[in-house]
Amino acid sequence: MSPHPQRRRRGEDRREQIIDEALKTFADNGYRNASIAEIATRCGLSQPGLLHYFPTKAALLSAVLDHRDRLDYERLGFEHGLRGIEALERLARLVEHNTHVPGLVRLFTVVTGEAVTADHPARDWVVNRYRTVETFLARALDDGVTDGDIRADVDTLALARQIMAMMDGLQLQWLLAPERVDMGRLFRSYIDEVTAHIAA
Repeated sequence: MSPHPQRRRRGEDRREQIIDEALKTFADNGYRNASIAEIATRCGLSQPGLLHYFPTKAALLSAVLDHRDRLDYERLGFEHGLRGIEALERLARLVEHNTHVPGLVRLFTVVTGEAVTADHPARDWVVNRYRTVETFLARALDDGVTDGDIRADVDTLALARQIMAMMDGLQLQWLLAPERVDMGRLFRSYIDEVTAHIAA
């Protein structure tokens, strides 16, 4: 028998609350220094109560990262098949949006830094994210070459990796000194320069 709709909605609301509080905790403390007990307290739950929804800390991290992925998927427009310069424009808008969600940026930066160790539970997520984004961006740039908007001699995979490196590096600098680093403006300027350089 399936749960009553109202009870199911309460359960979904509670899961969303746990994911939201876990995101903040992982962003503030990193995965290794975050505790299930702290997250449960922030949610007004006992530790066993939280573990009813997410049986392990690794499972909770996975849910948080899946949540972040869904947000980026929607904002970046993976489903729309962006082509060429349009994809670069979308990236610039995404970075500008990220200036308004420091918690998500901090989570990504902290978890990515931790995940360079082979035993980190987010390592596969980080590796797959980089592969997915670089593949998406390189294909979009390849489409721009096909459309005649981007020069045929551009190494699109290398450029995709350079753009990602710029994004991640600016995020780190912005997190360390947000009052001194205008991440959105700097990335927009960079994308404008790249666009002018690769235009056919």
